[in-house]
Amino acid sequence: MTLSTQFYTLLAMICMGGWLGASLDTYQRFLNRSRRKYFFVFINDILFWIVQGLLFFYTLLLVNEGELRFYVFIAILCGFAAYQSLIKSFYVKALEHIIQAFIRLYEFLLRTGDFLIVRPIKMLYQLIIVILLGILNVLLVFGRILLKTCWILIKICFAPIKWIGIIIWRLLPSALTKNVEKIFWKCAGFLKKVENIKPILIKWWKKIRKQ
Repeated sequence: MTLSTQFYTLLAMICMGGWLGASLDTYQRFLNRSRRKYFFVFINDILFWIVQGLLFFYTLLLVNEGELRFYVFIAILCGFAAYQSLIKSFYVKALEHIIQAFIRLYEFLLRTGDFLIVRPIKMLYQLIIVILLGILNVLLVFGRILLKTCWILIKICFAPIKWIGIIIWRLLPSALTKNVEKIFWKCAGFLKKVENIKPILIKWWKKIRKQ
């Protein structure tokens, strides 16, 4: 390994140490351990360190074809320590500002979408409902008027037939009319008996079904 390669390796590993510190802070900020279950935190920690290991190995592969030397660990430790002492406070504040900016942007987009899309759709929906209810009420009013008009016309048309029937009924012999009245009252009495028997039949049917 040439001296320039070693220098590039050392410089790359110092940067990767700083990257590790920033990644840890970012990971901790988004993970929110106190509100997560232990199993979820455990799985995420394993995945985080696997990804970091792959990134470190890929960086070494690009710089010195993957050769691992002792000073690589020293360089990583130096980069991590430099981040903790010099950059961490600024990075954490900047990260928090960026997160808050994205949250505000997200809330702004939600409010804008609600104002420009959701509310107009709700208003249009309410307007359509009001129009349909208005049309239905108008149709009901016209329907009632039409039914009343038809009923009046039917009465007017059948009035002559009614009076003719009354006149014919009065002209018939009294014996015939009395017989017709007797038959009518017998039919009415029979129907009344059937109505009285109906509850009894229903009770019997229910008892049969229970058995």
